[in-house]
Amino acid sequence: MPLIDGLTALWDKLLSVQPAPPPLLVLITAAAALAVVVTRVPWRIARNAVTIAHEGGHALTALLTGRKLRGIRLHSDTSGLTLSAGRPTGPGMILTLLAGYVAPSLIGLAGGWLLAGNRITLLLWVAVALLLAMLLLIRNVFGVLSLLVTGGVVLAVSWYASPQVQAAFAWTSVWFLLFGGVRPVVELQRLRGRGRAPESDADQLARLTPFPALFWVSVFMLVNLVTLALGTVLLAGPILRDAGLAL
Repeated sequence: MPLIDGLTALWDKLLSVQPAPPPLLVLITAAAALAVVVTRVPWRIARNAVTIAHEGGHALTALLTGRKLRGIRLHSDTSGLTLSAGRPTGPGMILTLLAGYVAPSLIGLAGGWLLAGNRITLLLWVAVALLLAMLLLIRNVFGVLSLLVTGGVVLAVSWYASPQVQAAFAWTSVWFLLFGGVRPVVELQRLRGRGRAPESDADQLARLTPFPALFWVSVFMLVNLVTLALGTVLLAGPILRDAGLAL
């Protein structure tokens, strides 16, 4: 049947394995992603993607811990807000607060795992699916526009771009999430040091647990640095293989 044949072809495309990228592409995409993270204007624009991942982490964890999700807001200053209902204390609330700052790095690590298996198409389509699911939870106009633009770019690349462009886009995006997960933690502590973030995730965690806010900032940073190291090993696979150093 044509419908079944079409679905089978779509499934085969989704699970297909693409050729491994040349080591030079891995290095160039890593350098490009790092440059975006450490430079002011590009970071100011691209940080919206980190905010999407951050708020998505809050939202997913809230659902997984049995909390009722009220909605997500994304703002033009790259801040965001995820509202959920449930017990104001306890493990569910703690895990929900904890998830935000580590979500971009963990998503990047998951993406690195897919790219290590050369599943570029699967990575891009999973990203589109997650963005569409998150779109249903957005409660402000800027948030809707952010999700539509981001999802539209990913969809266009996955559908129309050449395999080489898809590979460059996928590797750059994953590198960006891995590097980009670290900088917001540094920014958070700077704001806290100036007394400008009294309701940060770390400060809310400090009120819910016996540990001070600085402890939770350190947890965010440790998780993200370890994730960056693991992601680097995964993404650097082509280079290691080329050098005969792959495990």
